[in-house]
Amino acid sequence: MIYNPIKVDLPKLKRAVAQGQTEADWRDSLWLPTTLDDVGAGQAARAVAEKVDAVLVAGGDGTVRAVAEGLRGSGVALALLPSGTGNILARNLDIGVAQLAASVRTAFTGVDRAIDVGVVELTRDDGSHEEHAFVVFAGIGLDAKMIANTRPELKKRVGWLAYVDAIARSLRDSEKIRMRYRLDHDEERTMNVHTIIIGNVGLLPGNILLLPDAEPDDGLFDIVTLRPEGFPGWVRIWIRIVWENGVRRRSSVGRRLAGLNKDVRTLRYLRGRRMSVRLDRPEEFELDGDDFGSVIAFDAHIDPAALIVRVPAA
Repeated sequence: MIYNPIKVDLPKLKRAVAQGQTEADWRDSLWLPTTLDDVGAGQAARAVAEKVDAVLVAGGDGTVRAVAEGLRGSGVALALLPSGTGNILARNLDIGVAQLAASVRTAFTGVDRAIDVGVVELTRDDGSHEEHAFVVFAGIGLDAKMIANTRPELKKRVGWLAYVDAIARSLRDSEKIRMRYRLDHDEERTMNVHTIIIGNVGLLPGNILLLPDAEPDDGLFDIVTLRPEGFPGWVRIWIRIVWENGVRRRSSVGRRLAGLNKDVRTLRYLRGRRMSVRLDRPEEFELDGDDFGSVIAFDAHIDPAALIVRVPAA
């Protein structure tokens, strides 16, 4: 049991896990809290070394990302006990985010599903490199600036709605990002964007379908670039995401109508297994909702079926 002590009600969590392991006739769990110095990857590595049968994780999206990074390729199942603000991976895998007892039951009695993991090598302005894994989203531009600008005290009070405040402040920066990119084995291209998001899943909190074709186990990234021209451009993007992705595409008639209007100049979708991006200047970068500082370049690739996740049996 890996948990973020800041995000969870520990006595309640211990009672729920104790009941679940008793009902499933499991031995006592090994409890490993995250720390400021190690937010989950080290604890996951220890769990694998201890030859555990499954790793339950209780925390936000950042904790889930770090534990997934530590479990990548291990074959040990990850069970999600949603405890944070977004719980994006759980939402996309139809794991309930409101019922602790139900998610604990899934951890002990569910079935295993292999999903993809994104791997990204970041290049800093000083030439140094870092490699990290992600299971939800990676991005530069508005979403990364939004996360960097989110006020921790507001997020603690109102949850993911704190991002609305951060978006408002991030939109003041209207400067576009000029980038050179290569997708899979295609030739290198140049693009000016406001935001680029590489996704392993598609659904955001609030039931907003950002990447309508994304599947966590299809061996592909789904990528969206946003290129609005002022406020009207943002309105067109919002209509496309909320109306066409969220309403039209959820019915057979709507999908046919949406197919007649695919081209929105301010918004473009791409798909691939590998993407390399070079920037003209350092930009803020985010992984699964956490700020990873500024980068001058990054190389992302998909690691297919690299993580086992415990999901509801039904």
